[in-house]
Amino acid sequence: MNTYIYLSTCNTCMRILKDLNLPEGTKLQNVKHDPISQAQLEALYAVTHSYEQLINKRSRVLQALNKAGKTLDENGYKQLLETEYSCLKRPILHWENNFYLGNAKKTVAAMQQAIHG
Repeated sequence: MNTYIYLSTCNTCMRILKDLNLPEGTKLQNVKHDPISQAQLEALYAVTHSYEQLINKRSRVLQALNKAGKTLDENGYKQLLETEYSCLKRPILHWENNFYLGNAKKTVAAMQQAIHG
């Protein structure tokens, strides 16, 4: 199923959602109320081969950990993703077995291309 994974309190996610003009039937998954599942996390890991690449580097939780002098390994990043919805890089578009992660212009353009051709 085609899914747009986002955070409703993220203005960038909401702007991209509006710009993408997703077709009817696309699942919208707000991670604040519907966290990513273990299966989704594993599918994302299979694409990136790194939990660190799935982390939102600007997350307040991550910044607090860094400020406290804590460093995380892959297992630490995985645990953070499993427990803190705000740490997930976003938005994520799962479209026809492909994943598009983040809000870089190039990524958003690839999302548009995948959806609308």
